[in-house]
Amino acid sequence: MGGGNEAYGTKAFKRSKSHFTDRITADGRDGWPVEAGRYRLVVSRACPWASRAVISRRLLGLEGALSMGIADPIQDDRSWRFTLDPDGRDPVLGIHFLSEAYDRRESDYPGGVSVPAIVDVPSGKLVTNDYQQLTLDLATEWTALHRPGAPDLYPQALRDEIDTVMADVYEDVNNGVYRAGFATDQEEYEAACAGVFRRLELLVPRLERQRYLVGDTITEADIRLFTTLVRFDAVYHGHFKCNRWKLTENPVLWAYARDLYQTPGFGDTVDFDHIKRHYYQVHTGINPTRIVPLGPDLSGWLAAHHREELGGRPFGDGTPPGPVPADERVAATGRP
Repeated sequence: MGGGNEAYGTKAFKRSKSHFTDRITADGRDGWPVEAGRYRLVVSRACPWASRAVISRRLLGLEGALSMGIADPIQDDRSWRFTLDPDGRDPVLGIHFLSEAYDRRESDYPGGVSVPAIVDVPSGKLVTNDYQQLTLDLATEWTALHRPGAPDLYPQALRDEIDTVMADVYEDVNNGVYRAGFATDQEEYEAACAGVFRRLELLVPRLERQRYLVGDTITEADIRLFTTLVRFDAVYHGHFKCNRWKLTENPVLWAYARDLYQTPGFGDTVDFDHIKRHYYQVHTGINPTRIVPLGPDLSGWLAAHHREELGGRPFGDGTPPGPVPADERVAATGRP
């Protein structure tokens, strides 16, 4: 198994739209009602899109209602695989590859096999891989199963502003780093890279005056920016050539990212080992040696950030999530 993807860096990058866009809702209108224990969330800790779902699930206290399978950060030509589990098989779904759940839903599907994905455990069929909608539904449709004290990650009164901020961050930052990293010519790369830093610099004045992106509490907008920022110096700065400056060289964004990292539900879901090994070993089109760099030094993630001086209430009227379930703790190799 090569574990790489030589196409990256050799053809223009275009992110696939999610093909499976069924929604799991309180009223079950798509045929998939919210139900404790019925579904399994499949993720990779390496993937920023999947990491949104991991953070949301933890903040909302859905661990007992929505089980989670973690794929190996190193893919092979059949994509995400369960080689971290005994016998290389997901213990709940009984499959070796996430593609098996896709195949049970539909054959010859476009867009490839992606995470996050939610699988219906009784049938073994994929329900959704709609990474944009999935976390919004966890916040708004799964409320009956939220923990006591769960935060409102998508408050009704702020949704228009949250949507606007998220759209800009998605286009220029979340997706922009990929367009820069997988660019196939200089002009394409420069436009994408410039867009990344232009958008980050536009966020600085907002985050200088307020602790969180929208309102005075953590929202979906913060989750989506965080998952890119936490990977920035480890992979996007070097591997994707987004190197005008490091996150650690931007005082406001670095303090903001540290604040979130140190908030229960954020940093305790991050595995830097999985992140680095995935990007540097899978994208062989842009890193043919598959060598994983030793740096950066991660200890700064635990340094004081002083963002509490801006006020804000991380969980609003709610409370922090409890301890990470023992079987979901990130190994020491992935933490500062």
